[in-house]
Amino acid sequence: MAKRVQVVLNEDLLSLGKNGDLVEVAPGYARNFLLPYGKALPVTPAVLKQVAHRKAKQAEQEAAAKQEAIDFQTALVTIGRFTVKKQIGEDNVLFGTVTNGDVADAIEEATKKTIDRRDITVPDIHRTGKYKVQVKLHAEVTAEINLEVISY
Repeated sequence: MAKRVQVVLNEDLLSLGKNGDLVEVAPGYARNFLLPYGKALPVTPAVLKQVAHRKAKQAEQEAAAKQEAIDFQTALVTIGRFTVKKQIGEDNVLFGTVTNGDVADAIEEATKKTIDRRDITVPDIHRTGKYKVQVKLHAEVTAEINLEVISY
C-alpha cells in the first residue's frame, strides 16, 4: 500500500475537510491536484505554526461572538415585552398573521440592532394577546422574548 502524505488545506473541500485542516491523502492526489492548484500546502513546522495561530484567533473570535450574543440576550430579557400592532376583525382575530419579519422589526425598533428574521421562531398567531417567541442569537445562545400583539 502506498504511503500517505499529510497536507494542510487552504480552502474547504467537500470530500476532505475545511480550511486549515490537517489531512492525509494519496501522494499522487497531493502532487497532481492539491498542491499545483493551491488547494493545500505541504506540512512544515512553519505551516503548522501558522495553522495553530489561525485556529487560536478563530476560537477567540467565536468566544467574542458568543459573549456578544449573551449580552444581547440579557438586553432582550431586560426589555421584557415587545409589541406588534396588527389590524384586527371580529373577536380579536387578526387579518393575516404575525410573521418573523414583524417580530424582527419590533426588536430592531426597540434595540436599534438588526436580527435576521430567519433566526426567529414564531408560533402560529391569529389573535391578539401575549405570546412567547424564540430568537436564536448564536449557535449556543437562544433568547425567549415576550411578544404582545395589539390592534391599531
